Amino acid sequence: MDPSGVLFDHDRPGRIGLPEAVFSEGKPFGVLRELMENFGKKESRPVLFTRLSTEVFGALPDSLKALYDHDPVSRTAFARPLPARDPDLNVAVVSAGTSDAPVSREAARTLEYLGFSRELFEDSGVSALWRLSGALEKINAHKVIIVVAGLDAALASVLGGLTPRPVIAVPTSVGYGLARGGESALASMLLSCSPGIAVVNVDNGYGAACAAARILNQLETPK
Repeated sequence: MDPSGVLFDHDRPGRIGLPEAVFSEGKPFGVLRELMENFGKKESRPVLFTRLSTEVFGALPDSLKALYDHDPVSRTAFARPLPARDPDLNVAVVSAGTSDAPVSREAARTLEYLGFSRELFEDSGVSALWRLSGALEKINAHKVIIVVAGLDAALASVLGGLTPRPVIAVPTSVGYGLARGGESALASMLLSCSPGIAVVNVDNGYGAACAAARILNQLETPK
């Protein structure tokens, strides 16, 4: 057990090839501060903090904040990333619009923390298909594709029909009225006629990145 009282799953990397992360939203500030103090030390193992808001991070002592790389858009932080992996094990993160940035960048930052190469293709929604078609060759050069979209989430179906790569779709809570906080985007992705698309929960960029990492782990040549 961590001194903060949090019981960590220390054996997770050996079982599934992924380290544990800390979901920060809703945790008492004192517990979160103690966790960040413990994992900011050079001798400690790296840990990714997700859903860490700017307000909470800003309330930490300056000496502690200086130990971490915090991104306010994705609301992620880590003191140091895991060792870099083979650059050919890479991921394209494609988002429909800049409103999806908190989710797409959570996915990208998680991959960065895990040591994987990733490239963001933002504002590639289907309302102007030239934006997607113009980047398609570069997108298809990656081993795995994460698609992030709200509203009708049509981007997942369109891109799913244009790439042979594994596609992991992330619905976002972006949209008016009938978007219902991402439920419509989730239903659209689940009902996609493009076969073989995997779908994670609403706004779960972290989960999509972990799914991509599991695929890439299987592609890595054993040494």
